[in-house]
Amino acid sequence: MPRDRRRVCLQDGLKLDLNLLIRQGAVRPGLSTGPGLIEWTRSGEVIASAVITANLCDPATGWLRFQARGLNQRVCPVIHRRASVLWKPPGAKEFCSRQAWGRQVAYRSQFQTIYNRGHAGKAKIKARLIGELDPKDWELPPKPKWMRQRTYDRLVERFEAYDDMTYPDDSTLFALAARLMRRSR
Repeated sequence: MPRDRRRVCLQDGLKLDLNLLIRQGAVRPGLSTGPGLIEWTRSGEVIASAVITANLCDPATGWLRFQARGLNQRVCPVIHRRASVLWKPPGAKEFCSRQAWGRQVAYRSQFQTIYNRGHAGKAKIKARLIGELDPKDWELPPKPKWMRQRTYDRLVERFEAYDDMTYPDDSTLFALAARLMRRSR
């Protein structure tokens, strides 16, 4: 059963992936970096931007600062727990971890039915594997050359689990039949 839409959807806001910032070189552990510009896009259009500065010379006292219109935040733990992804849902004044937002927020998939989550999960895996192949020709594309077999096998298992979510299995049908037979007595 999908969740009530009284919660705010995290993906409708801004996501700040600290590991991605490190991979892109915007932030460097052990160094002081910035100022640098980061941008958030949706459908190819820039929806927000901020200036980031960081001092990660000492892990115990390191900090990140984001400055944008209406936002001047120095990132520090809110619930004294490490997080690599920070979120700023619509209407929020600052970035916090999903755990810090608590029951005020939910992921987009939590608003979907199990049937729709199954189709969305299959589409995500298919998009990751499809590459240059024609999507119409493949329900599940073959393993790309660059992908490890173990990774591909894990994706196939997840794809099959999502596929099971889109169709009722025998155990679901038997349980439904048993419940209907008990009611008819």
